[in-house]
Amino acid sequence: MDHATFVDAIRTDGDALGTAARAAGLDASVPSCDGWNVADLLSHQGRLHHWVTGIVKAGGATPTDHWSKLETPGPDAIFRWYEQGVGDLASVLDAAGPDAPAWSWTGDHRAGMWARRMAHETSIHRWDAQLAAGAPQALDHLLAADGVSEVFDVIAYRRGAERVRGNGETIHLHCTDAEGEWLVRLDPDGVHTTKEHAKGDVAARGSASDLFLFVWGRITPDALEVFGDRALLERWQELARF
Repeated sequence: MDHATFVDAIRTDGDALGTAARAAGLDASVPSCDGWNVADLLSHQGRLHHWVTGIVKAGGATPTDHWSKLETPGPDAIFRWYEQGVGDLASVLDAAGPDAPAWSWTGDHRAGMWARRMAHETSIHRWDAQLAAGAPQALDHLLAADGVSEVFDVIAYRRGAERVRGNGETIHLHCTDAEGEWLVRLDPDGVHTTKEHAKGDVAARGSASDLFLFVWGRITPDALEVFGDRALLERWQELARF
């Protein structure tokens, strides 16, 4: 997927998140995010959008703040603030292009990294908001398939990654509606992933959307076609819960 597609996804899913949040109401519980209500979800995603906009604008400079320290406006202004953040982020990324320098906590210090990261972050939280509103919709299959890959691309950089370890156990994920197969190996030094058709200790087949929701811990293995050691899938979700 290219930079422009990720930017479009930020706009589309970002707008859909806001629409679902308005429909649900700020006090509605978000079942997929323990202890959060819709106001918490908007605050989280809005602060990330505003923070990343500043990072891209800074052209490679290290940020002096953290997204969690940014202020969230009160109930009367939170929707407008969130919606402005979506538009500003998409516009800044669009203008920068994929190769503009941009600090990141990964090994990729380009604006394109943030376009991809924010597209997937926004899409999963769009689903969360729609779940809160009682009408979750599947993710775009091409975006979701890339989102599965992105989880494994950045997992080593995420907080809590040191928990995701094993003794060589393997999980094979197979997408049924888009190109995508992954062999995930849990080793003592971390997670190693290859894109291939291979036999694992457990195999899970499903739509790209369902596989993305699974690796993000939003749905259980019950939503997938499972062959082999089902307990290993459940263990993955416990280990990889961020």
